[in-house]
Amino acid sequence: MGIPQVIQLLSGVALFLFGMGLMGDGLKKVSGNKLEPILYKLSGTPLKGILLGTGVTAVIQSSSATSVMVVGFVNAGIMKVRQAIYLILGSILGTSITGWIICLSYIDAGSGLASLLSTATLTGIIAVGGTVLRMVSKKQTHQSIADIMMGFAVLMFGMSTMSGSVSALGKEPWFTDLLTTVSNPVLGILVGVLFAAVLQSASAAVGILQALSVTGAMTFSATLPLLMGVAIGASVPVLLSALGANLPGKRTAVSYLVASSMGVLVFASLFYIGEGIFRFPFVNDIMNPFSTAWVNTILRLVMLLLLAPFGDVLEKVAELIVPARKVSVEEDPTLRLEERFLAYPALAIEQSRLTVNDMASQSETAIGVSLSLLSLFTEANFQRVKALEDAGDHYEDALSAYLVRLTAQPLSEQQSREASIYLQTLSDFERLTDHALNIAQSAQELHDKKLPFSPEAKAELEVLIRAVEEILHLTVHAFTADDRDAIKQVEPLEEVIDGLCSEVRMRHVDRLQKGSCTIGQGFVFNDLVSNLERVSDHCSNIAVARLEMDGAAMDTHEYLNRLKEKRTPEFERFYEGFRQRFTLA
Repeated sequence: MGIPQVIQLLSGVALFLFGMGLMGDGLKKVSGNKLEPILYKLSGTPLKGILLGTGVTAVIQSSSATSVMVVGFVNAGIMKVRQAIYLILGSILGTSITGWIICLSYIDAGSGLASLLSTATLTGIIAVGGTVLRMVSKKQTHQSIADIMMGFAVLMFGMSTMSGSVSALGKEPWFTDLLTTVSNPVLGILVGVLFAAVLQSASAAVGILQALSVTGAMTFSATLPLLMGVAIGASVPVLLSALGANLPGKRTAVSYLVASSMGVLVFASLFYIGEGIFRFPFVNDIMNPFSTAWVNTILRLVMLLLLAPFGDVLEKVAELIVPARKVSVEEDPTLRLEERFLAYPALAIEQSRLTVNDMASQSETAIGVSLSLLSLFTEANFQRVKALEDAGDHYEDALSAYLVRLTAQPLSEQQSREASIYLQTLSDFERLTDHALNIAQSAQELHDKKLPFSPEAKAELEVLIRAVEEILHLTVHAFTADDRDAIKQVEPLEEVIDGLCSEVRMRHVDRLQKGSCTIGQGFVFNDLVSNLERVSDHCSNIAVARLEMDGAAMDTHEYLNRLKEKRTPEFERFYEGFRQRFTLA
């Protein structure tokens, strides 16, 4: 086999993979994105899960794609690991359908008029039809059908190219020696695993084995171990897809490896023990594309039948391989919300206070990181803001559930007030992380679209940001340390920020009218100002709530109105000091 044949083989593999991908994508588009909801809505029982996994995989021509989709469902929390395992078992069988489609490229219709029915002729007709349909029709459905037709034609041509490139290998001594080596079950399985892992596709690996079978040198004893190895190697892309998944998602991905490995192990044990006893006469039979497809299908069907009754065992093995990591209170402060403390309200209130304080500090961090993105955008810090926003949701869910249960216990008046105030402030702290994400997304838009603000807009925004950072720091410190001096400064500064926001907006409108700022910049600028103003408003709510905890102000609106109407000398002193510090040029 010379260099031209090697290049021809690689070209055939490339065409095969491209055609299979194009056909699979077209099939998914024609389905109208209905496969995903079908998977997680109609897989309630093991039998339904297996049938759906088989059917969906047969449609999209990829067990890996089906399994990756299932890992996503589990990762999102809309499917359980046990439920996903049965879908994965079905996908192991469903991927064998591709082998039968590939067999179409080896059908010989004979000569004369019968040659019009040959695979080459039909492939050409389908290719031309798909091309014409894609050029003529503008409908998305028609274009997807055209993709299926062209993908099928490219796949068939790729198989023909591969078969042509390896047709002479049957006469090569080194090739027959190699096949004799891989007839060793263990070595053959390892080669098959490596083969499928490199190609990232079981269907492609089986297709190449079918192409090699036309050499007349592939025996059953050499083919079976390779097919078993391919079944295991198909788990590699699924494992790679779960690198960033949560614990259930990782376990789902590992369950594909566990299922395929256990299935191959049991099948191989039964087959080779039986072969040693009965000396099966067909082990030296010469394989062809059709018999290769048969063996692949039977192998996967037997694996499915062997594993289907043991879904719970597969799940337990996956749990052993991916154990739950013990999380410390430092990593997840909500763990200190111990259920047993609910019977002791004083302890439960203290644990809630510590956890809310942690939430407050993380909210301040989220705003600070998001504001830093406006001057220097990095993907790492953007992802950090997203993680902090998720953490804010987690804090709110855990604390609200705990505090609601706590309020059902017999509490003193002070304990009841504290629990209620913590419940009240949770939404404000959580909303701070939401605004942090909004600011980060505005920074991302500025970075991606390369939308620099004018020097005037940038200078005004810097003043407003400094004022918001100040009120946020005062608020978090006042809340966590019960600093009354800091609490008194929050409302005057909030009023200064309201005035800054109004003036900044008016100046920005003036710049838009003069043409020194564009509409695109204007939308982002207004979003930033609105989010900063809302951060200030939530700080005001939190500060007043902290006063309410000690009974200093039981009606928030009444307190704020009285504070602004009276404008005590102390209020005026703080207000004037902040107004001079945060003045627009």
